[in-house]
Amino acid sequence: MKRVIMAVPGFTLGAFILLLLVSSVANYPSGKVTKSCHGMIPEHGRTPQSDPPCYISVSQTTFRPGEQIKVTLSGPPFKGFLLEARDENLTGPPIGSFTLIDSQVSQLLTCEDIQGSAVSHTSPSNKREIKVYWNAPSSAPNHIKFLATVVEKYNIYWVMIPGPIISQPNVLPFTTPKATIAPMPTLPPVSQLTKSFNASDCGNKKFCIRSPLNCDPEKELACVFLSFTRDAKSVMVEMSGPSKGYLSFAFSHDQWMGDDDAYVCILEDQTVHIQPSHLTGRSHPVVDSRDPLEDMAWRLADGVMQCSFRRNITFPGVKNRFDLNASYYIFLADGAADHGRIHKHSQQPLITYDKYNVTGYPENIGGSHSLFLLKVHGALMFVAWMTTVSVGVLIARFFKPVWLKPLFGDAAWFQVHRMLMLTTSALTFIAFLLPFIYRGGWNWHAGYHPYLGCIVMILAVLQLLSAAFRPPLHDPRRQMFKWTHWSMGTAARIIAVATMFLGMDLPGLNLPGPWKTYTMIGFVAWHVGTEIVLEVHTYRLSRKDEILDDDRIQILQSFTAAEAEGYAFKKAVLAIYVCGNLTFLTMFLSAINHL
Repeated sequence: MKRVIMAVPGFTLGAFILLLLVSSVANYPSGKVTKSCHGMIPEHGRTPQSDPPCYISVSQTTFRPGEQIKVTLSGPPFKGFLLEARDENLTGPPIGSFTLIDSQVSQLLTCEDIQGSAVSHTSPSNKREIKVYWNAPSSAPNHIKFLATVVEKYNIYWVMIPGPIISQPNVLPFTTPKATIAPMPTLPPVSQLTKSFNASDCGNKKFCIRSPLNCDPEKELACVFLSFTRDAKSVMVEMSGPSKGYLSFAFSHDQWMGDDDAYVCILEDQTVHIQPSHLTGRSHPVVDSRDPLEDMAWRLADGVMQCSFRRNITFPGVKNRFDLNASYYIFLADGAADHGRIHKHSQQPLITYDKYNVTGYPENIGGSHSLFLLKVHGALMFVAWMTTVSVGVLIARFFKPVWLKPLFGDAAWFQVHRMLMLTTSALTFIAFLLPFIYRGGWNWHAGYHPYLGCIVMILAVLQLLSAAFRPPLHDPRRQMFKWTHWSMGTAARIIAVATMFLGMDLPGLNLPGPWKTYTMIGFVAWHVGTEIVLEVHTYRLSRKDEILDDDRIQILQSFTAAEAEGYAFKKAVLAIYVCGNLTFLTMFLSAINHL
């Protein structure tokens, strides 16, 4: 989904183009680096190291088609690698195929539609030596050269380490052509900011997004700030916020992750690296070339990271950079980073309420860490399963003997109970639909929460159906109905509470913790405690009047003197319970409203 801008578990970054013949590809700890086959460059956003410590050795220097050659990659401990065989020009596709010796540490890849034409790691665990067999194809060229890319850690790696050249017998010896070294791309200069950003021109010259709204990064350390200042053909971007890892923002056509234009400021060794990137679906972002960015600068002070850069409003013909004359949703996120590798953001990204054109009229706007439909979903579920259903259960269980007066043709307790339960079902049904409307389908990334929610919805519908076909009072099926109705209702309440516990931890709602867990535990204890108090009170009254029903659930329908004596107590307990219940509910609704 698009709410997650820059971070997921096991997050990987891409790198800008380092060699003229190479296009960006992805690197993964699992070794599934098929996209890296052509250039053999991991997308880590760093310059490869020189003087590789690892080397490649072979069992023999000549080969015939169909023969197997043992190839060994060894050196100091390294985490990842990619091994290929190429012709002497190095620019063509991989040659031949490999056979594994140890499948625990190495795996075969299909590169350029050639099965088994490359070997990579299976995990990021340290390794010192990799051994495989290379199988010479029938149409092999006269000379073969082995190449390896080795990753020591995320920001330290060596690309295309040259290995020995093997040749077919009776061919002219391979002569290394005079090297023609392509110049490395010149990276845009990066400077340090001398002073903090400020919000003085927000809404006047700057288009600003701030959280909290109207905060000033020059005066408030907790201020999350993003501004855009337009000139003739470019936009100056300023981003600031508390972070020990990274800050990021993205332009998006919608409120989902995928096909977005994103920018990340990453802290590494007390230096901030500014990286443009793009998102493709619900996957890791790919970091692009820094070429489109100018006037890059950064600052670190008091736990606050600030970075700025200039980019053109339009990039005709440049992929992944959006035209800023259009309107977009804007995401802001932050999180941890380790050796330049960013991890899942620390909270749900801040998302603007609507699409905005940052090069249009300067505005001063805010955003939310939780979208409106998800807020309503959470609020309705809290109202239904913390308030209406809880009060309805207490009334049905303990107030039958004292609210017998008819109300619209039925006992008052029954009418109140029915009204509360119908309200619960209606609120649950509406809340149940909202995530589907918001997402446009099923959420496969919300854990057990949606599955339990479906069970609660099914039980709520079954409760309504069973109540609609309730047998008459003296019908033989009445006892079965009572136990079935009670069992389904109790199961629905227990599962609903478990579902709310899980839902509170989802990033879409983003309730502050850990108070949310303690508050929900407090609500459960409050309700259970109230039931225990009323149960003990009912038992004592029945003993006092020497009338005790066998199952202690149905008290005789006569309004006895003992019951009259206890009515005031029950009324007081119910009033106190409702007040406490509303207090818990208000705490949750207030937290949701301020997201």
